[in-house]
Amino acid sequence: MDGKGRAIDNVFIERLWRSVKYESIYLNPPESGVDLYRQLNTYFNFYNHQRRHQGIENKIPYNRYLQQQRKAA
Repeated sequence: MDGKGRAIDNVFIERLWRSVKYESIYLNPPESGVDLYRQLNTYFNFYNHQRRHQGIENKIPYNRYLQQQRKAA
């Protein structure tokens, strides 16, 4: 990257990991690395396929992605 937009990308990444920590990790501390991997896998599946996001008009990201793909085709 050339620096343009890097700060905005950082904001989105920080917000994502804040959600991961407060909604999953702190509520159910993992006991091992394998447990952490499974927990993150489960959370990201929930985050992308079930959780509604305020920034995209309370829609589910995967459904919004599919709508965009249909429009582009």
